[in-house]
Amino acid sequence: MRRGIAATALVASLALAATACGGSDSGSDKSSGPVTITWWDTSNATNEAPTYKALVKEFEAANKGIKVNYVNVPFDQAQNKFDTAAGSKGAPDVLRSEVGWTPAFAKKGYFLPLDGTEALKDQGKFQPNLIQQAQYEGKTYGVPLVTDTLALVYNKALFKKAGITEAPKTWDELKADAAKVDAKENVYGYWGSTQAYYAQCFLYGEGTDTVDASAKKITVNSPAAKKAYGTWLSMFKGQGLHKADTTADAYAHIQDAFVNGKVASIIQGPWEITNFYKGSAFKDKSNLGIATVPAGSSGKAGAPTGGHNLSVYAGSDSAHQKAALKFVNFMTSATSQTEIALKNSTLPTREDAYTAEVKADPGIAGFQTVLPAAQPRPALPEYSSLWGPLDTELPKIAGGKEPLDKGLSNAELAIAKLVPDFSK
Repeated sequence: MRRGIAATALVASLALAATACGGSDSGSDKSSGPVTITWWDTSNATNEAPTYKALVKEFEAANKGIKVNYVNVPFDQAQNKFDTAAGSKGAPDVLRSEVGWTPAFAKKGYFLPLDGTEALKDQGKFQPNLIQQAQYEGKTYGVPLVTDTLALVYNKALFKKAGITEAPKTWDELKADAAKVDAKENVYGYWGSTQAYYAQCFLYGEGTDTVDASAKKITVNSPAAKKAYGTWLSMFKGQGLHKADTTADAYAHIQDAFVNGKVASIIQGPWEITNFYKGSAFKDKSNLGIATVPAGSSGKAGAPTGGHNLSVYAGSDSAHQKAALKFVNFMTSATSQTEIALKNSTLPTREDAYTAEVKADPGIAGFQTVLPAAQPRPALPEYSSLWGPLDTELPKIAGGKEPLDKGLSNAELAIAKLVPDFSK
């Protein structure tokens, strides 16, 4: 999951205007001459895209008959743009699809099933749960490119100065540690997010979720969910706990405070590893602590499994699809994933890419240890959209503008419209 990725709308509009993409010139099987495929990459344009551009050049050098039109599309705009483009038969041949988008686009028929194709010929090398997360109704519609989850990241030096010898294992322990850091170092011990994706950890800690997909039931307003969000709300008030930031720039504020040593711990994902290292607090990379998110009262601890798949547009002609499948196989190979990990500090999706050199990065090594606690999302096409109503209500709750019960009731009503066949 990528949060807070910045890029200009101008880049996206120019990219879309300049590239109607592989599907736009479909209609015939061009068996001779070079084939140009278009790839929409949704990675961070500054920190990650240069690595992908370099890999594109490597692919073209090894495959003289294929050209790749690389387009970086801002992550927060890409889902809607692809939906529009695919609906008008002008989508890119390959999309870097957030894992939550994959079943939604597969349901609409926009993605090509990849089972038995060149793109998935190394399927056995990938982590099985990530392949499962790329499937919809028994077919596989994406090849895992990078994976991620959330963790408690902390400043080891600040914890040590406060007499804390190990990462907290529960939210109550984190509260106690935050108070110690504040008392000893006069800095905040923890700063939480009001975004629904981050609050998901609290739901898992109570053994629940926004919905029960198998029972087709909305559970966001259940007793267990209320308890989870009650714990989440309590993390914004108390000694060493930063109050809720409900501004549009909250993500940047939390990140900046952490990397510069103004707060000792936050919940964050591996997509920020390279930015951690740029901060004054982590010039020594070994000062970055990474631990599984604290557990709730159920004793369970977990965070959403995020990441991105490479998917192929079903509307392209056979020549473009064949080239796209070859490209996807190249980009998700062990060699490519190793290169991506070394340069971008992102987590590979296949075990043979976790080389000794890759694991020498303390950020990657740390996040690899918390991956077993990550929970795959249910194969529900609407699942990712369910965070939208919560992203509206949770800041109001955290900011004291509405009580918890009312906010969750409002979210329940909004979610019911997204999954009308689910009961409350």
